[in-house]
Amino acid sequence: MRILGIDPGLQVTGFGVIDVDGQRLSYVASGTIKTAEAPRGDLPQRIRIIFEGVREVVATYQPDTATVEIVFVNVNPQSTLLLGQARGAALAALVSSSSTLSVCEYTALQMKKAIVGHGHATKDQVQAMVQRLLQLPVLPGKDAADALGLAITHAHAGSSFAALAQSGTLNRKAHAQYRGGRSY
Repeated sequence: MRILGIDPGLQVTGFGVIDVDGQRLSYVASGTIKTAEAPRGDLPQRIRIIFEGVREVVATYQPDTATVEIVFVNVNPQSTLLLGQARGAALAALVSSSSTLSVCEYTALQMKKAIVGHGHATKDQVQAMVQRLLQLPVLPGKDAADALGLAITHAHAGSSFAALAQSGTLNRKAHAQYRGGRSY
């Protein structure tokens, strides 16, 4: 199974692609989609770059499933709204790329717990553990490491969600909250 992780950001959106074979994880690709070419105040142009960039990643790597980080409210509500729009562009790109691509969501806390072992891990700790888990020769960039961490998290938690889904009928209200995360 091929999993695409997306770490949305208005200036830099990270992506990471891994293959999963049983318990074995294999690195495929990672990188960033940068919106620096658009003027800082041109939100529609930045959203377009994110949308087209995510669609290109999906077309290039053909993932079976994708996972996106859930955005929380920050100290600055305006920043949260802007980040939410970047996240929306990434989600729209994922679901418009393929009618069969399933998309799951995890919080940064869930990803950090799954990768490092505690939810308050630093970006450096996430980078180091992603490098170790995927046996990479060098540290991935911070945004790419977060995206790869989301993909790894889904590789481990996704089977649990699938088992829950097969055990009975799940409605959105009953299963949407998994310690603050969502899976559809």
